Amino acid sequence: MTTNILLAGFGGQGILFAGKLLAYIGMQQDKQVSWLPSYGPEMRGGTCNCSVVLSDAPVGSPIVLKPDVLIAMNKPSFVKYEPAVVPGGKLFADSGLIDIRSERTDITEYALPASVMASDEGLPGLLNMILLGKVIAELDLADDATVLAALRKCIPPRKADLLEANRKAIALGKSS
Repeated sequence: MTTNILLAGFGGQGILFAGKLLAYIGMQQDKQVSWLPSYGPEMRGGTCNCSVVLSDAPVGSPIVLKPDVLIAMNKPSFVKYEPAVVPGGKLFADSGLIDIRSERTDITEYALPASVMASDEGLPGLLNMILLGKVIAELDLADDATVLAALRKCIPPRKADLLEANRKAIALGKSS
């Protein structure tokens, strides 16, 4: 089984970190993984995206053009990538920043006000982890121990103090 995931939003929203965490979750489960971040002007606040492939078989291409799962963190990304989601796919969107909904009937959309939730819970900058928590829950991707192990691998030592905030944000997304 292969799951093609595309994460997209503005640079600075934690798109690449969320993608890296997904890849590490897959690695913790002995999956074949691919993580392909998109750099460039995105680092200055432009549109940023990241392709993640989780598979039971070797990954043929790291580029996700037709995602099974789209995580959209801003309206331009929603508009650009929503048509590419495969029929039967899932779309996760931050409804706090995206004021439109998909009109497609062949995909499942999860609209979660992640940016509002992050602000309300004192978790600034962690809307990515709230959305990721929702993805983990809806796709039944991993248990809490696997997520924690991946967080410990992905969070650099200089930011170790953010481990608990990330765990809280993921738990918040999973429970909503």
